[in-house]
Amino acid sequence: MAMFREEWRLARGDVPLLRVAIVDEAPAGQYLAPEFELFRQLFEASGLSALVVDPRDLAFDGERLRCGGQVIDLVYNRLTDFSLDEPQNGVLRAAYLADAVVLTPHPQGHALYADKRNLVALGDEAWLKTIGVNEADRQLLKTGIPFTEEVPGEGAESFWASRKQWFFKPAAGYGSKATYRGDKLTRRVFAEISRGGYVAQALVTPSERRLLVDGVEQDLKLDLRNYVYQGKVQLVSARLYQGQTTNFRTPGGGFAAVFSVPCQGQARICA
Repeated sequence: MAMFREEWRLARGDVPLLRVAIVDEAPAGQYLAPEFELFRQLFEASGLSALVVDPRDLAFDGERLRCGGQVIDLVYNRLTDFSLDEPQNGVLRAAYLADAVVLTPHPQGHALYADKRNLVALGDEAWLKTIGVNEADRQLLKTGIPFTEEVPGEGAESFWASRKQWFFKPAAGYGSKATYRGDKLTRRVFAEISRGGYVAQALVTPSERRLLVDGVEQDLKLDLRNYVYQGKVQLVSARLYQGQTTNFRTPGGGFAAVFSVPCQGQARICA
Protein backbone atom coordinates (compact mmCIF):
# COMPACT_ATOMS: atom_id res chain seq x y z
CA MET A 1 0.00 0.00 0.00
CA ALA A 2 2.88 2.34 0.72
CA MET A 3 4.05 1.86 -2.87
CA PHE A 4 0.64 2.69 -4.37
CA ARG A 5 0.23 5.71 -2.09
CA GLU A 6 3.68 6.94 -3.09
CA GLU A 7 2.80 6.63 -6.78
CA TRP A 8 -0.31 8.70 -6.08
CA ARG A 9 1.61 11.29 -4.04
CA LEU A 10 4.21 11.76 -6.76
CA ALA A 11 1.46 12.53 -9.27
CA ARG A 12 -1.18 14.31 -7.16
CA GLY A 13 0.49 15.54 -3.99
CA ASP A 14 -1.90 15.89 -1.05
CA VAL A 15 -5.10 15.30 -3.04
CA PRO A 16 -7.00 12.40 -1.38
CA LEU A 17 -6.93 9.05 -3.18
CA LEU A 18 -10.45 7.62 -3.15
CA ARG A 19 -10.98 4.94 -5.79
CA VAL A 20 -8.72 2.39 -7.50
CA ALA A 21 -9.47 0.23 -10.54
CA ILE A 22 -7.53 -2.99 -11.15
CA VAL A 23 -7.62 -3.29 -14.94
CA ASP A 24 -7.02 -6.32 -17.13
CA GLU A 25 -8.67 -7.83 -20.18
CA ALA A 26 -11.59 -10.10 -19.15
CA PRO A 27 -10.26 -10.19 -15.56
CA ALA A 28 -12.72 -12.80 -14.25
CA GLY A 29 -11.30 -15.34 -16.72
CA GLN A 30 -7.65 -14.58 -16.03
CA TYR A 31 -5.34 -17.15 -14.45
CA LEU A 32 -4.50 -14.59 -11.76
CA ALA A 33 -8.12 -13.57 -11.05
CA PRO A 34 -7.76 -14.63 -7.37
CA GLU A 35 -4.79 -12.26 -7.05
CA PHE A 36 -6.88 -9.39 -8.42
CA GLU A 37 -9.45 -10.11 -5.73
CA LEU A 38 -6.77 -10.11 -3.04
CA PHE A 39 -5.59 -6.68 -4.22
CA ARG A 40 -9.18 -5.42 -4.26
CA GLN A 41 -9.56 -6.54 -0.65
CA LEU A 42 -6.22 -4.92 0.25
CA PHE A 43 -7.31 -1.57 -1.17
CA GLU A 44 -10.69 -1.70 0.56
CA ALA A 45 -9.13 -2.70 3.89
CA SER A 46 -7.03 0.47 3.56
CA GLY A 47 -10.12 2.65 3.21
CA LEU A 48 -10.29 2.92 -0.57
CA SER A 49 -13.04 1.97 -2.98
CA ALA A 50 -11.76 -0.66 -5.41
CA LEU A 51 -13.01 -2.27 -8.62
CA VAL A 52 -11.72 -5.07 -10.87
CA VAL A 53 -12.63 -4.12 -14.44
CA ASP A 54 -12.09 -4.77 -18.13
CA PRO A 55 -10.70 -1.76 -20.07
CA ARG A 56 -13.84 -1.85 -22.24
CA ASP A 57 -15.86 -0.92 -19.15
CA LEU A 58 -14.06 2.41 -18.82
CA ALA A 59 -15.32 5.75 -20.12
CA PHE A 60 -13.47 9.06 -20.51
CA ASP A 61 -15.23 12.41 -21.03
CA GLY A 62 -12.07 14.46 -21.48
CA GLU A 63 -11.79 15.27 -17.78
CA ARG A 64 -12.46 12.15 -15.70
CA LEU A 65 -11.99 8.42 -16.17
CA ARG A 66 -15.10 6.55 -15.02
CA CYS A 67 -16.45 3.05 -14.65
CA GLY A 68 -20.20 2.69 -14.28
CA GLY A 69 -20.40 6.39 -13.47
CA GLN A 70 -17.81 6.17 -10.68
CA VAL A 71 -14.70 8.35 -10.99
CA ILE A 72 -11.44 6.38 -11.07
CA ASP A 73 -8.45 8.10 -9.45
CA LEU A 74 -5.75 5.44 -9.87
CA VAL A 75 -5.50 2.44 -12.19
CA TYR A 76 -3.45 -0.57 -11.14
CA ASN A 77 -2.54 -1.65 -14.67
CA ARG A 78 -2.33 -5.42 -15.23
CA LEU A 79 -2.62 -5.24 -19.02
CA THR A 80 0.13 -6.77 -21.14
CA ASP A 81 -0.44 -4.26 -23.94
CA PHE A 82 2.33 -2.18 -22.42
CA SER A 83 2.05 0.75 -24.82
CA LEU A 84 -1.78 0.74 -24.77
CA ASP A 85 -1.88 0.47 -28.56
CA GLU A 86 -4.70 -2.05 -28.87
CA PRO A 87 -8.15 -0.59 -29.73
CA GLN A 88 -9.84 -1.88 -26.58
CA ASN A 89 -7.36 0.12 -24.49
CA GLY A 90 -7.96 3.40 -26.31
CA VAL A 91 -10.04 4.95 -23.51
CA LEU A 92 -7.40 4.23 -20.88
CA ARG A 93 -4.66 5.53 -23.20
CA ALA A 94 -6.56 8.79 -23.78
CA ALA A 95 -7.07 9.32 -20.04
CA TYR A 96 -3.40 8.58 -19.36
CA LEU A 97 -2.18 11.01 -22.02
CA ALA A 98 -4.53 13.68 -20.66
CA ASP A 99 -3.19 13.09 -17.12
CA ALA A 100 -6.76 12.43 -16.03
CA VAL A 101 -5.81 9.28 -14.11
CA VAL A 102 -2.73 7.99 -12.30
CA LEU A 103 -1.69 4.82 -14.15
CA THR A 104 0.78 2.41 -12.59
CA PRO A 105 2.73 0.85 -14.18
CA HIS A 106 2.57 3.06 -17.28
CA PRO A 107 3.92 2.96 -20.88
CA GLN A 108 6.84 5.30 -20.16
CA GLY A 109 7.97 3.10 -17.27
CA HIS A 110 7.90 0.01 -19.47
CA ALA A 111 9.88 1.75 -22.21
CA LEU A 112 12.52 2.91 -19.72
CA TYR A 113 12.92 -0.23 -17.66
CA ALA A 114 11.45 -3.28 -19.40
CA ASP A 115 12.04 -3.02 -23.16
CA LYS A 116 14.72 -5.66 -23.79
CA ARG A 117 16.47 -3.48 -26.36
CA ASN A 118 17.76 -1.53 -23.36
CA LEU A 119 19.97 -4.54 -22.62
CA VAL A 120 21.89 -3.80 -25.82
CA ALA A 121 22.71 -0.31 -24.52
CA LEU A 122 23.56 -1.58 -21.05
CA GLY A 123 26.13 -3.89 -22.64
CA ASP A 124 27.74 -1.12 -24.67
CA GLU A 125 30.71 -0.21 -22.48
CA ALA A 126 31.80 2.71 -24.67
CA TRP A 127 28.33 4.28 -24.47
CA LEU A 128 28.11 3.70 -20.72
CA LYS A 129 31.46 5.41 -20.28
CA THR A 130 30.31 8.34 -22.42
CA ILE A 131 27.23 8.94 -20.26
CA GLY A 132 29.29 8.86 -17.07
CA VAL A 133 28.81 5.34 -15.67
CA ASN A 134 31.81 4.57 -13.48
CA GLU A 135 34.10 1.59 -14.04
CA ALA A 136 32.79 -0.45 -11.09
CA ASP A 137 29.20 -0.14 -12.30
CA ARG A 138 30.20 -0.92 -15.88
CA GLN A 139 31.88 -4.10 -14.66
CA LEU A 140 28.81 -5.02 -12.61
CA LEU A 141 26.57 -4.63 -15.67
CA LYS A 142 28.99 -6.66 -17.79
CA THR A 143 29.05 -9.58 -15.36
CA GLY A 144 25.33 -9.44 -14.59
CA ILE A 145 23.75 -9.05 -18.04
CA PRO A 146 24.33 -11.68 -20.75
CA PHE A 147 25.63 -10.14 -23.97
CA THR A 148 22.63 -8.94 -26.01
CA GLU A 149 22.22 -7.84 -29.63
CA GLU A 150 19.20 -6.58 -31.51
CA VAL A 151 18.13 -8.88 -34.35
CA PRO A 152 17.87 -6.65 -37.44
CA GLY A 153 15.10 -6.96 -39.98
CA GLU A 154 17.85 -7.27 -42.59
CA GLY A 155 21.00 -9.26 -42.00
CA ALA A 156 19.38 -11.59 -39.47
CA GLU A 157 20.72 -14.60 -41.36
CA SER A 158 24.06 -14.26 -39.57
CA PHE A 159 22.29 -15.35 -36.37
CA TRP A 160 21.16 -18.62 -37.94
CA ALA A 161 24.67 -20.04 -38.19
CA SER A 162 25.40 -19.23 -34.53
CA ARG A 163 21.83 -19.81 -33.29
CA LYS A 164 22.86 -22.43 -30.68
CA GLN A 165 24.70 -19.70 -28.77
CA TRP A 166 21.61 -17.48 -28.43
CA PHE A 167 18.27 -17.18 -26.73
CA PHE A 168 15.81 -15.12 -28.81
CA LYS A 169 13.32 -12.85 -27.04
CA PRO A 170 10.75 -10.29 -28.27
CA ALA A 171 11.82 -6.78 -27.27
CA ALA A 172 8.50 -6.00 -25.59
CA GLY A 173 7.59 -9.55 -24.57
CA TYR A 174 6.58 -10.90 -21.18
CA GLY A 175 6.10 -14.19 -19.37
CA SER A 176 8.45 -16.11 -21.72
CA LYS A 177 5.92 -15.80 -24.56
CA ALA A 178 7.41 -16.22 -28.06
CA THR A 179 10.90 -16.81 -26.64
CA TYR A 180 13.10 -19.46 -28.23
CA ARG A 181 16.33 -21.26 -27.46
CA GLY A 182 18.42 -21.14 -30.60
CA ASP A 183 19.16 -24.85 -30.70
CA LYS A 184 15.40 -25.55 -30.80
CA LEU A 185 14.64 -23.12 -33.64
CA THR A 186 13.01 -24.15 -36.89
CA ARG A 187 13.46 -22.22 -40.13
CA ARG A 188 9.81 -21.15 -40.00
CA VAL A 189 10.15 -19.59 -36.54
CA PHE A 190 13.48 -18.01 -37.44
CA ALA A 191 11.80 -16.36 -40.43
CA GLU A 192 9.35 -14.72 -38.01
CA ILE A 193 12.20 -13.56 -35.76
CA SER A 194 13.99 -12.14 -38.82
CA ARG A 195 11.15 -9.68 -39.41
CA GLY A 196 12.48 -7.66 -36.45
CA GLY A 197 11.33 -6.81 -32.95
CA TYR A 198 13.62 -9.40 -31.33
CA VAL A 199 16.85 -9.40 -29.37
CA ALA A 200 19.36 -12.26 -29.22
CA GLN A 201 20.87 -12.86 -25.80
CA ALA A 202 23.89 -15.05 -25.10
CA LEU A 203 22.65 -18.38 -23.79
CA VAL A 204 23.25 -18.85 -20.07
CA THR A 205 22.59 -22.27 -18.59
CA PRO A 206 20.26 -21.96 -15.57
CA SER A 207 21.26 -23.29 -12.18
CA GLU A 208 19.35 -26.29 -10.84
CA ARG A 209 18.06 -27.65 -7.54
CA ARG A 210 17.26 -31.27 -6.75
CA LEU A 211 13.97 -31.59 -4.88
CA LEU A 212 11.63 -34.30 -3.74
CA VAL A 213 8.35 -34.09 -5.68
CA ASP A 214 5.80 -36.61 -4.43
CA GLY A 215 8.65 -38.62 -3.00
CA VAL A 216 10.64 -38.73 -6.25
CA GLU A 217 13.89 -36.81 -6.79
CA GLN A 218 13.58 -34.21 -9.58
CA ASP A 219 16.08 -31.73 -11.02
CA LEU A 220 14.36 -28.37 -11.48
CA LYS A 221 15.84 -25.30 -13.17
CA LEU A 222 15.99 -22.16 -11.07
CA ASP A 223 15.91 -18.42 -11.52
CA LEU A 224 15.93 -15.69 -8.87
CA ARG A 225 13.79 -12.57 -9.10
CA ASN A 226 14.15 -9.27 -7.26
CA TYR A 227 11.00 -7.16 -6.93
CA VAL A 228 12.19 -3.57 -6.68
CA TYR A 229 10.62 -0.17 -6.11
CA GLN A 230 12.59 3.08 -6.15
CA GLY A 231 15.90 1.24 -5.94
CA LYS A 232 14.95 -0.92 -2.94
CA VAL A 233 14.32 -4.66 -3.04
CA GLN A 234 10.86 -5.46 -1.68
CA LEU A 235 10.95 -9.21 -2.18
CA VAL A 236 13.21 -11.94 -3.52
CA SER A 237 11.58 -15.07 -4.92
CA ALA A 238 12.54 -18.00 -7.13
CA ARG A 239 10.92 -19.77 -10.04
CA LEU A 240 11.40 -23.53 -10.35
CA TYR A 241 10.65 -25.19 -13.68
CA GLN A 242 11.54 -27.72 -16.37
CA GLY A 243 11.63 -27.04 -20.11
CA GLN A 244 12.88 -24.10 -22.17
CA THR A 245 11.27 -21.32 -20.15
CA THR A 246 9.72 -20.67 -16.75
CA ASN A 247 6.18 -21.97 -16.40
CA PHE A 248 3.52 -22.98 -13.89
CA ARG A 249 2.97 -26.43 -15.43
CA THR A 250 5.99 -28.31 -14.06
CA PRO A 251 4.94 -30.65 -11.21
CA GLY A 252 6.59 -29.31 -8.06
CA GLY A 253 7.52 -26.08 -9.86
CA GLY A 254 6.24 -22.51 -9.66
CA PHE A 255 7.17 -19.82 -7.16
CA ALA A 256 9.47 -20.72 -4.27
CA ALA A 257 10.56 -18.85 -1.17
CA VAL A 258 14.13 -17.57 -0.87
CA PHE A 259 15.81 -17.38 2.53
CA SER A 260 19.04 -15.44 3.08
CA VAL A 261 21.64 -17.04 5.34
CA PRO A 262 25.22 -15.95 6.19
CA CYS A 263 27.94 -17.78 4.28
CA GLN A 264 30.44 -19.50 6.55
CA GLY A 265 33.55 -17.43 7.00
CA GLN A 266 32.32 -14.69 4.63
CA ALA A 267 30.64 -11.35 5.14
CA ARG A 268 28.24 -11.67 2.22
CA ILE A 269 24.78 -13.26 2.15
CA CYS A 270 24.05 -16.55 0.38
CA ALA A 271 20.58 -17.57 -0.80
